[in-house]
Amino acid sequence: MTSVEQVDRYLDELAQQRRQSPHTVSNYRRDLRVLAGLIAESSGSITFSNLQAHHVRRFMAQLHARGLGGRSLARMLSAWRGFYRWLGLRGEVSANPVEGVKAPKSPQALPKVLSPDEAGRLLDHPGEDALELRDQAMFELFYSSGLRLAELAALEIACLHDVAEGEIKVFGKRGKERHVPVGSKARAAIECWAQRRAQVALPDETALFVGQRGARIHPRVIEERLRQRALAQGLPVNVHPHMLRHSFASHVLQSSGDLRAVQEMLGHASIASTQVYTHLDFQHLAQVYDKAHPRAKRKQS
Repeated sequence: MTSVEQVDRYLDELAQQRRQSPHTVSNYRRDLRVLAGLIAESSGSITFSNLQAHHVRRFMAQLHARGLGGRSLARMLSAWRGFYRWLGLRGEVSANPVEGVKAPKSPQALPKVLSPDEAGRLLDHPGEDALELRDQAMFELFYSSGLRLAELAALEIACLHDVAEGEIKVFGKRGKERHVPVGSKARAAIECWAQRRAQVALPDETALFVGQRGARIHPRVIEERLRQRALAQGLPVNVHPHMLRHSFASHVLQSSGDLRAVQEMLGHASIASTQVYTHLDFQHLAQVYDKAHPRAKRKQS
């Protein structure tokens, strides 16, 4: 079996048996193509079957020199490691050359968030036509409940009963179910959209949010509509759905201090993923301190 056939079979198993998302499978395919390219660029004696740990370390050094950061390299190593673990279970390699190889560390970039005032500017202009009301419902829900883009796009109209009760059920990464609260403004916006949805949606469409042609809205359309709304309100040009998710988490944590509750609402498997928002909270407190404390203020020259 050729290396290309091995990769294709592995990815097919990820998609069919392990039910990984198309996005994850696409990322793995890209990362394994990078490995194949590095092997092809090498002396010629290196193949998928005889790859050694020192080869992998050299490849990491090459990619780092080309500008890839620690997080990208760590993700790539994870894809390679999983592939070789699969090969090992099939008896096609005797050892996993990626085990024990670590990516170089890079500084953790804090997620960008909107201030409460900026979030208000974004959401205080609902518009009047059906698509504008749809946008308002989507953006309010992002900020109210911290949904991921894919989670929001996948919502069904059947969820309206739960929304009326003040919560919504979503399926996150790897199909993990969670229930999150829905605030009053988001509930009101969703109700307004639900009353106008039939003007846009196809008769047999079950999606809560639909596009101009009446079918389930595409995530790219959501991103673009949010970008346009942000530009119209004079907000940063890179406002995106995940920024509203970050803003939700940061603002709830600032108000409540309850890290575990934020973890549950975001659907993070590890508390470590949520702890980044404590750094944002500290950054905010530090700015307040610098402005307010008399001994922290810089002297004017």
